[in-house]
This record gives sequence, C-alpha cells and structure tokens, in this order.
Amino acid sequence: MTPPAAVSLRPALEAVARAVDARFDRLLDVPDDPRARLFRAMRHATIGGGKKMRALLAVAACDLFHVDRERALRVALAIEAVHSYSLVHDDLPCMDDDDLRRGKPTVHKAFDEATAVLTGDSLFALAFEVLADPLTHEDPFVRSELVLELARASGPNGMAGGQMMDLEAEGADFDLATTTRLQQLKTGALIGFACEAGAIMGKVSPGVRMRVRGYARDLGLAFQIADDLLDVEGDAETAGKALHKDAAAGKSTFVSLLGVDRARAQASMLIDQAIHHLNDFGPEADLLRAIALFAIERDH
Repeated sequence: MTPPAAVSLRPALEAVARAVDARFDRLLDVPDDPRARLFRAMRHATIGGGKKMRALLAVAACDLFHVDRERALRVALAIEAVHSYSLVHDDLPCMDDDDLRRGKPTVHKAFDEATAVLTGDSLFALAFEVLADPLTHEDPFVRSELVLELARASGPNGMAGGQMMDLEAEGADFDLATTTRLQQLKTGALIGFACEAGAIMGKVSPGVRMRVRGYARDLGLAFQIADDLLDVEGDAETAGKALHKDAAAGKSTFVSLLGVDRARAQASMLIDQAIHHLNDFGPEADLLRAIALFAIERDH
C-alpha cells in the first residue's frame, strides 16, 4: 500500500512537534528559584528532538472524531510528557544506562542522576495535571476516563510492567508469546492510549472504539518490530541513540526469534491489519493510515 496522496506525513509530524514543543515551552518556564535546574532538565527531556509520533497519533485520532485541535494538543502533550518521563528513567544507570537520547546527552548525563529521577517524576505528574484540567474537556467524565486510561497504560499493567519484563529479559530465554506480551505493555500500551484518547474525547460508541483499539494494537506491535529491525540494521547517528543493545544484553527480540525476513513480513502484515481496521472511515482516517505505513518504513 502507498500513503494517501492527500496526506504528507512529514509536515504533519513537524507541525505537531512544533505545537507540542511550544506548549512545553510555556508550561516549563524556568523559575528564578532553586527549582530552576529541575525545570531546565524537564525542558531538555521534552523540547526538541524525538519524532513526537505518539502526539501525532493522538491528534490524528482526535481529528477522526472532529475534536477541537487545541484540546487534542493538550492530550498529545500529556502523552509526550509520559513518554518523555519513561525515556528519562529508562536511560538511568540502574536501567539501560544510556548516554544518548534524541541525538543529545541523556538527562542524567546533561544534569545528574537525582535530577533525572525528579525530572521523570515531574513529567509524569504534569501529564495528569494537564488531562484533569477543564481546558482539556468540559465534561468531568471525559477527563476522568482520560486519567484512568493513561494511568492503566503507564503502570504495572502497561508501560512500567513492560519495562519490568524487559529488565527480566536479560539472560532469559523469552519465547515469542512472552516477547509479544512484553512489547504490548512496554510500547503498545501508550500507543493504544494515544489512539483511544481520540475516541474518549469524541464520546464515540463502543463499537467504534473497538476498531480504534484494533488499529492501535496492530500498529504498536509493528512499531516495535520495526524498532528491533532498526536495532540490528540501523545507523546510530540517524537513530539518535545507541543501537545493538538487545543482542549485547542477550534479550529475545522479534528479530532474534523470527529472523530479519520473517520479522519484516510480520510487521507488514500487522500494518495491513491496522489499516483494515480503518475501512469504515473515509479521508478523515488518511493521516492514521499514513502513520501506519511510516511505522515500518522509518529509519529512526
């Protein structure tokens, strides 16, 4: 499949990245007091760099249901805050011990470990502060569901649980089912929330939400398989982060379990399935279709 002619993904990504960065810039104005180092570290973690793909997913899903763009960007910002928090903590010496993230020093390298821990904590809290604000939606039930679903996607039954499984994976012999479950939690849960948030904001029917969830589930797995392929075949400078870490740590990945060719074929099949979930939608879903295709064609 080729992306819809009317949709050019790069300008959409760049526009959302600029909009989210501008909102982080306003929210994270550095105070003239002893908290200044923390705010500078939060800005370092969030502003500039990164694809902002989860933010774009949230905006695209909100567009699907005609949600006001400013409200959609607030949801996108909350998702990026959680994603950035997870990267700051994942990069710590007690986790992955990385020196480079988004083409620049990781927060614990640019500042220090204690500041990095507090940076992650603060970004996590900021996400829920933004979602709970009436500016995000006037309906308190909508705001409550956004908070509930992001908490689920972030915690032990979502991203944090997946990270724990990832830590346990070192030296373990995870099979395909366990590796799939790991990635559904670590990567897929937040991608799933980014998509479902649009349905929550649009107050759509359960049947429609099921189609959005199906798209997100297949996209999330394909996205991770593409990451595993990049870890094997990619260029560290282009990726903006260290590569070949999983093999060095002895972790099972989709590539180690399936091989490069089967992994690439599986990712393509998942993307076809993801796009199929959008068959009942018209041109309003073209951006989501383009994102799905980009997920397995990207080089970073």
